[in-house]
Amino acid sequence: MQSTAQSITEESTSRFVTVRAGDTEFRIHYNDTGSGTETVVMLHGSGPGASGWANFNRNIEPLVAAGYRVLLVDCPGWSKSDPVVSTGSRSELNARVLKAVLDALDIGRVHLLGNSMGGHSAVAFALANPQRVGKLVLMGGGTGGPSQFVPMPTEGIKLLNGLYREPTIENLKRMMSVFVYDPSSLTDDLMQARLDNMLARRDHLENFVKSMQANPKQFTDYGARLGEITAPTLVIWGREDRFVPMDVGLRLIAGIPNAQMHIFNRCGHWAQWEHADAFNRMVVDFLAN
Repeated sequence: MQSTAQSITEESTSRFVTVRAGDTEFRIHYNDTGSGTETVVMLHGSGPGASGWANFNRNIEPLVAAGYRVLLVDCPGWSKSDPVVSTGSRSELNARVLKAVLDALDIGRVHLLGNSMGGHSAVAFALANPQRVGKLVLMGGGTGGPSQFVPMPTEGIKLLNGLYREPTIENLKRMMSVFVYDPSSLTDDLMQARLDNMLARRDHLENFVKSMQANPKQFTDYGARLGEITAPTLVIWGREDRFVPMDVGLRLIAGIPNAQMHIFNRCGHWAQWEHADAFNRMVVDFLAN
């Protein structure tokens, strides 16, 4: 029986699985709902306090209603998944962990929907496991290459790194004010919940800082390899993205042979949240056709 909107909660869908990626064992948290024959995996971004549920809670129900099983996987170093210090490519670490999770759950081919860091991880997975990918949806990330027009690191990434080092409500509000186009939509309750998530796992915050010190380029630039991706790809961006500029998205559609792009006006780095209804219709249509 398919889940209904009323029964889809973080608590009721929460699961854990222990997997091995390379030489390391991880206990990974994920949310699992829906009962379709096709599976959509959602991969979150790298912000402090991020999780699959926090990133995608406005997008789950329409996919379940459309007949998909939906998995939200929390990457190592975020939410309730095990901590990690990443000294190599975070994109490839996340891709290896995702493959191990799918293997453990006996899931073969999936559609991948990745936001920011999740976009990088989805591209890394698609390059390493092309036969396991149906379609790709990439928002605000996917290749770690630089913008040609905006100084790097961007305004948003500087604020994100500052928040990791000093996790205060003031720094959170400062980052979130440029994270979305219209920060008036961010309630005090949402801000407090995000802060509580961050402070509940100070080990994750400290390990992110250690990872950046060990390797400032956590996200591999796959620009030269994008042509290897054969999966149909939908690239979605916010015109006012102050974290990952829009021309980075143009690199994706220039490189991926079977790609298309949609740009939302009056939209920052969180398209699936800021324009949830239009985003959901677009993704359901793309996956079905």
